Amino acid sequence: MAILRSKEIWDMEVDEIQDKLVELRAELSKNVSKSAAAGVIENPGKIRELKRTIARVLTILNEKQKEN
Repeated sequence: MAILRSKEIWDMEVDEIQDKLVELRAELSKNVSKSAAAGVIENPGKIRELKRTIARVLTILNEKQKEN
């Protein structure tokens, strides 16, 4: 999954953002469990970037919900 930029998230509807959040959390869970089982993953920066993207999505989602 490509990393989402703030502008891309702002252009989405609230329902789309919530769906994307579920996808990102599932991908993070998969990567964390894979790294715990194997010890070494192909791209260790991926977990960090996923966490940052989830935080970005949550921040924008909260701001959008406060607007309404």
